Amino acid sequence: MIFNLGSINTDYFYDLPRLPGPGETLSATAMARGLGGKGANQSVAASLAGAEVCHIGAVGPDGAWAVKRLKNVGVDAGFVRESETATAHAIVMVGESGENQIVIFPGANMDQSPDVISDALADGQPGDWLMLQNETSHQVDAAKLACDAGLNVAYSAAPFDVRAVEHVIPYATLLIMNAVEVEQFENATGTDVKSLPVDQVLITKGNQGAAWYDLQQDKSVTVPALTVDAIDTTGAGDAFAGYFIAGLSQHISVEEALFRASVAAALSTTKKGTADAIPSLEAVMQFLEDQDAKGAFAPHSWRTRSSRPHASR
Repeated sequence: MIFNLGSINTDYFYDLPRLPGPGETLSATAMARGLGGKGANQSVAASLAGAEVCHIGAVGPDGAWAVKRLKNVGVDAGFVRESETATAHAIVMVGESGENQIVIFPGANMDQSPDVISDALADGQPGDWLMLQNETSHQVDAAKLACDAGLNVAYSAAPFDVRAVEHVIPYATLLIMNAVEVEQFENATGTDVKSLPVDQVLITKGNQGAAWYDLQQDKSVTVPALTVDAIDTTGAGDAFAGYFIAGLSQHISVEEALFRASVAAALSTTKKGTADAIPSLEAVMQFLEDQDAKGAFAPHSWRTRSSRPHASR
């Protein structure tokens, strides 16, 4: 079982010929609305990957459609409360190259209920997972509750905030960062992320793949990225995280979980949108079969090796 105290956003997408520079105004060539927020994206990804997912969150009076969208992909949204504050929203500007710029209004995401969080996690069992990101209130409280109950805590440290990371780390099992966030953290603290008191670290590196480190058993696994015709990279990291944690919750091997996650992230960039662009497990497995038949991106491309020394937990 996966619980997710996660953001729920209304995403407004604007297609642009290129991303604007400072002080520049550009006309959009198209506009669309979709479900987003790092939390919602990860819940959708984990559910599509076949995991049982319970989303804990908040929307405003205008957010019923987002809750329905979560339910439509199999997410338990019984602990998504209605806040008086408007549903969070994001303005996503996407250039023709597929790169993006995003502005977020946090809205109801910052109006979480401690009682709702506690009630939801009361259903958890040791070995279950709690996913967290830096887009909601009460994440430290949730992490502590989960840790005390024997749940694993997967923490996506984005949008990056060094203080938030420092507060959640004592309760985290798995720390998830992209390469930019790793650099930001290490520059701000002078600390190697692989020396932190967590069991596992997952670093996503965009077109350079991803690396997972088991800091307790002193080993790592890396997977390469796929080459696809990307049209929108928004949410690819969330697709990766949701699929990977789903794999861990289903007790498949780390290698296979990373492999599925890498494919899911890549395929998500071939469609516009965030949650709406995340592929089904059927699509991921079909892609894997096709690639295996070609001898490309097959399991033998995984590389396992010892990692650097780490701090004990």
